[in-house]
Amino acid sequence: MNLKYENTLFKNNYSIQINGKLMDFSTAKVMGILNLTPDSFYDGGKYINNEQLILSQVEKMLAEGADIIDIGAFSSKPGSQLISVKEEEERLLPALRSIIKSFPEAIISVDTVRAEIAKKSVEHGASIINDISAGKYDDKMFETVAKLNVPYILMHMQGDPENMQVKPTYKSVYNEVFHFFTEKLHQLNKVGVKDVILDPGFGFGKTLAHNYELLKMQKGLHRLNCPLLAGLSRKGMIQKELDVSANEALNGTTAANVIALLNGANILRVHDVKEAVEAINIVNLLNQAKN
Repeated sequence: MNLKYENTLFKNNYSIQINGKLMDFSTAKVMGILNLTPDSFYDGGKYINNEQLILSQVEKMLAEGADIIDIGAFSSKPGSQLISVKEEEERLLPALRSIIKSFPEAIISVDTVRAEIAKKSVEHGASIINDISAGKYDDKMFETVAKLNVPYILMHMQGDPENMQVKPTYKSVYNEVFHFFTEKLHQLNKVGVKDVILDPGFGFGKTLAHNYELLKMQKGLHRLNCPLLAGLSRKGMIQKELDVSANEALNGTTAANVIALLNGANILRVHDVKEAVEAINIVNLLNQAKN
């Protein structure tokens, strides 16, 4: 992991190693969301304990152009509490085994805050660990990811899901997120984690104004020389401004995703893969247009 900052602003030609192959980010990628939870804010309960629906949704997302499938077995929406290790494992591992068996070439990311779950997930075929807590909930996470030798998604969150939206406060949200990432990247580098993706954590301990300030300034995070992930899909920052429900927030999500792409996002984490792929194609045409 290179922490030299010079000449890295606006950079998009990153690559990370996944399963012995390089994933190139000269074109943005799409991460499709699969929630194995009863209480996630958009599609909670839809796929839990239903192998047929799980496989059908994964097949659909891959067919629509998803480069990565991100599987989560616990909800991190505002006000949620962490479930037990046993419950997370019981939700996650059977589905993961089934997905890997049916789609052996698929790149699977697992959304977890626990080193034990991360280890078992990779042993069952997962290729990326996505940790909303940035190692906060498990002090073995960083060293475990280093030993597993898989990419790690490092997310910023102020507070915990249970209380993160209770008056979040920053002097400068961008500066504080940048400083947080700088410190964590040095820690990850020290233990030998090679490939890190940065997620600014939209909606995680941030007001509406914080979210849009961070989105506007997101491009500056490329100074840290890591790919950037934007997780905006159907979130409150879209719902509240447009006065719509999560079910009605697709159009707003696409608008926000386009802004994220123009501001340097390398990965879009979304519920709606087809629309995200189309957004990337349109932005690519803009970037290729002659002045």
